[in-house]
Amino acid sequence: MTFTGHTPGSSAYRRLIVGLFFAGVATFAQLYSPQAVLPQLSSDLGISPAAAALAVSAATLGLAAAVVPWSMVADRIGRVPAMGIGILTATALGLLAPLSTGLEMLLALRLLEGVALGAVPAVALAYLSEEVSARDAATAAGSYIAGTTVGGLLGRVLSGLVGEPWGWRAGIWTVAGVCAVAAVLFLWLTPKAQGFVPGRFRDDTTPGMLERLVLPLRSGPQLALYAQGFLLMGAFVAVYNYLGFHLIDEPFALPSWLVTLLFLAYLAGTVSSPTAGALASRFGRYRVLLFSIAVMAVGAVAMLSQILLVVIIGLLFFTGGFFGAHAVASGWAPAAAAPASRAQASSLYYFGYYAGSSLFGWMLGIVFGRADWAWFMAAILAMCAVSAALAARALRLSSTGRV
Repeated sequence: MTFTGHTPGSSAYRRLIVGLFFAGVATFAQLYSPQAVLPQLSSDLGISPAAAALAVSAATLGLAAAVVPWSMVADRIGRVPAMGIGILTATALGLLAPLSTGLEMLLALRLLEGVALGAVPAVALAYLSEEVSARDAATAAGSYIAGTTVGGLLGRVLSGLVGEPWGWRAGIWTVAGVCAVAAVLFLWLTPKAQGFVPGRFRDDTTPGMLERLVLPLRSGPQLALYAQGFLLMGAFVAVYNYLGFHLIDEPFALPSWLVTLLFLAYLAGTVSSPTAGALASRFGRYRVLLFSIAVMAVGAVAMLSQILLVVIIGLLFFTGGFFGAHAVASGWAPAAAAPASRAQASSLYYFGYYAGSSLFGWMLGIVFGRADWAWFMAAILAMCAVSAALAARALRLSSTGRV
């Protein structure tokens, strides 16, 4: 019988979702673990906030460069083996990174770690779209993104709490150890692929490697989806990179441990991701995407306040809106692509996603350092506005946006 995908309630579906949850933890915890200790890293190495933020940008740059090659590797050796190789290699590099004797060595190791981590975002959503029934794909994608938020939250909070008394190296080491356990759980739980056969694109009747990569780049809706990742992720990472610096200054003057706890705002994304996926299945991806961007913008405006409670509420809105938009856009890219190009469409989305993280995570630090928080947030709002305008232009009439 033709495999039509696992359905909610089945044992394989549960194992798939939980397995990818641990893949998200292993990937995103170590990807963002330096973010919570950037002030300590800046002080310890005697560098500027923007230079310290390169510890995050180097990894996301490596990831951005690697997602497309990883999608090709996954076509050859299989989805789960590719993700497993990437996670295990990244965890080994993550354990080495805190041994760095200077910024240059740290950035080199973080770059290589990002290259290895690229396997999961390059492949996970293509794997989901092939292994889950079509009507449940948006909901499953939202559940996967929720798992990545837990990973991002765990990496930031754990490294921050450990790094406060024992230094940034101890914080990053602790997270790498947790990620090693998560990687093992991923390999143990994740079911073997049934909706994809490795190496199936080898005959003359199906698209070649280059054609499968170029095909999504000829699609206006696909390019608009990649722009969502590029702009929204760039805005999101920049806020989390520099909010800590903003809050330890006047008029807030918060201690570092309390700033670390603000990363608990990530839980808003844990809730909004599956919610956005379920709403997209019901009302259409396009409407939910625009609404999520609007929520992000409302949160950004609130973070201009000098009242701490308002800033925290704004951060919750901003985070929830971002992960809602990301859950919709990231699941939409492979769903809207031709079957032969699903892995490439997903990897191209993540290329834009992490390229935006690397570029704006560093570049907006220059705005923060040379101007002030108000100009920084003005840039964030402009990025949200451009993202919404591109979505309205290219995605409004997309048939896959209504399923």
